[in-house]
Amino acid sequence: MADAVPAQGAPDPPSAVPMAGAPLSGGGGGATRVVIVPGNGGGDVWDCNWYAEAYATMAGWTDVEPVLDNMPDPVRAREKIWVPFMRNKLNVGAGTVVIGHSSGAVAAMRLAEEHSVKGLVLVSACHTDLGSKSERQAGYYSRPWQWEKIKANAGFILQYHSDDDPFIPAAEAQHVAKNLASEYHELPGQSHYFTLNSVQPMLHELRKKLAK
Repeated sequence: MADAVPAQGAPDPPSAVPMAGAPLSGGGGGATRVVIVPGNGGGDVWDCNWYAEAYATMAGWTDVEPVLDNMPDPVRAREKIWVPFMRNKLNVGAGTVVIGHSSGAVAAMRLAEEHSVKGLVLVSACHTDLGSKSERQAGYYSRPWQWEKIKANAGFILQYHSDDDPFIPAAEAQHVAKNLASEYHELPGQSHYFTLNSVQPMLHELRKKLAK
């Protein structure tokens, strides 16, 4: 599915240069790590959708370390590549909140079947391949979802969808929400959550979660 539009007025990547192969992150020193996992097909995450702007917003929060990096295999977004990258390169673990958008939300759910995370924020999530050959080949939908394991491994689960998503019917997200008992928000007129404005309610709710 097409998961990207060019970002409008997105900030430049942080000026600090990380170690070779390390993701760009802000904050540190005991801060909660919040990893943004994008949708597929968007190209450079620093110039796509709301990712860089959300990174910049969270970089201004106290005790939060946002993390954003370009994903390998960005078009096909195969599970066998994305989930290990999230674990081994983005260092997603028990102290990490994962914000996953579209394909990134699906990858976050599969990761949480096997590994603990501080929280999941699922934006435009689905649970089937929607009849798409390319989505089917990504590997996420080849077996049943282990909903109970995801719930047990995630400290909290926030979920956002739009009533007019052109790619993922709301029924898909509602099924995910029912099985994960997520804090589900279905907002009107937000399409596939392409803009910073569309995810402002998500960022507001996440800020409240992390401030507790």
